[in-house]
Amino acid sequence: MATLSKILKSVLGFVLLVAIVWVVLANYSVIFSKTVVGEVINVERVELPVALIARAGGELNEKVFSFAISIKDDTTNELFAATSEDRQWAIVQKGQCAEAVYLPYPPWELKKRGTYFGARLVKLYECPKK
Repeated sequence: MATLSKILKSVLGFVLLVAIVWVVLANYSVIFSKTVVGEVINVERVELPVALIARAGGELNEKVFSFAISIKDDTTNELFAATSEDRQWAIVQKGQCAEAVYLPYPPWELKKRGTYFGARLVKLYECPKK
């Protein structure tokens, strides 16, 4: 009976470990996101060289609303750059201040490791006078 209890505890522990690893891997970008507060250095719409054909009742591809964003962090003076398909970036102008959450590529994507694929605009405001 004691052996069965040990086996059951071991299997349950293994299943719990696998579940935790799966949650971390599936949500890596959110768990390890970086919040950047600072001045918007540049925000540009990424123009795609494609013809836009809309279907009746169809949705446009999200890539049409792609932006490239660069923010200078107030604390470290480091520049953070990312692309985003968040339409809120359409109103952001160079020289304004913003708080944005940058989502990193996971380390197992070796060619993109250390870079960011998403920048979610959290707060937009006028920079205080220096």
